[in-house]
Amino acid sequence: MRIELDHRQAYAYTGGKPLLGSRPAVVFVHGAQHDHSVWILQSRYLAHHGFDVLAVDLPGHGRSDGPPLSTISDMADWVARLMREAGIGPALVCGHSMGSLIALQCAASHPSQVAGIALVGAAAPMKVSDALLEAARSDEPRAFDMINGWSHATINARPGCPGPGFSIFVQNRRLMERQSPGVLLNDFSACNAYDKAFAAASAVRCPALFVLGGRDMMTPPRAARALIAALTESAAAGSISAPRVIELAGCGHALMSERPDEVLDALRGFAGALPFEASAQSASA
Repeated sequence: MRIELDHRQAYAYTGGKPLLGSRPAVVFVHGAQHDHSVWILQSRYLAHHGFDVLAVDLPGHGRSDGPPLSTISDMADWVARLMREAGIGPALVCGHSMGSLIALQCAASHPSQVAGIALVGAAAPMKVSDALLEAARSDEPRAFDMINGWSHATINARPGCPGPGFSIFVQNRRLMERQSPGVLLNDFSACNAYDKAFAAASAVRCPALFVLGGRDMMTPPRAARALIAALTESAAAGSISAPRVIELAGCGHALMSERPDEVLDALRGFAGALPFEASAQSASA
């Protein structure tokens, strides 16, 4: 579906189902140089099993008009406004990589709109190596090669090539090539500059889920420990359950394509346990 924001067209995939506004809602936020399509399996399944779904294309990505937003905070505010315009929420906000920072900041800045957060491939701080930043600035094809090499636990064995004519490695490369020049540098710069993760975590008062890849070289599980600890402390202050952490052994940063069913299982179980109705009553009180 298309929604007008700031006199520009924003696109969000609804999983093939219309938004009803009366069902629990899940919002999916992609990572750097990606678009809504990284969430196709998870978003479509939930849309066909009782949830309103928005898998967004951030400004300047996919089918959404640009230019891209330059800060994580601006992206989080944009997601919250898109939810309001679409008439959904409070929602479970799921983010991958850069999207995990957006989900975290959205929960902190717009608590009445967020029933829970799922942080997939998360890290804080989410620093980008100098070599990768320079490649994004001066040689995007080289940057794509670096990202692909570091994002996948394997490019040969299944599910790297789950069937004839299909490769998640090549698919990810083509997806990155579809984005406009300069988007990658914008996104990486936003991740690199974001220094509000722990302040945001201290303000979060909703349940949280982490889904991490055991062989993730972009955001390794150890890089999420401090954020998990911060959200655990925040949960105690808000008298809610501590964050749930699921680590997928042998999985890289491209969790939704390398382990699609396990990511879906984690999100489905988490979403099914969220008190959406209580959150809605609290938001309207």
